[in-house]
Amino acid sequence: MEFTLVDRGNAHFAFEHQQDGEVIAEISWVQKGNIMAMDHTFVSDKLRGQGVAKQLLDQAANYAREQDYKMEAICSYVVAAFKRGTYDDVKA
Repeated sequence: MEFTLVDRGNAHFAFEHQQDGEVIAEISWVQKGNIMAMDHTFVSDKLRGQGVAKQLLDQAANYAREQDYKMEAICSYVVAAFKRGTYDDVKA
């Protein structure tokens, strides 16, 4: 699945996937210097059970690595994923 980086203004960014003009998956954050404050993850019922939330978080983590950013977990999905230790290299 392909995700597009979107600048929503006021230092608010997201990776999203659209279908027929509708956002059906996204992970968003507020950029605070070199910290990505991960504030929201959404996956439509149309995509549930396909690992899309993890794909979104992987995309954001890879972006953080490329930009030399760290990620602060705020939304419950990212908090839970960070507890598993997979993303320790990008945790703020």
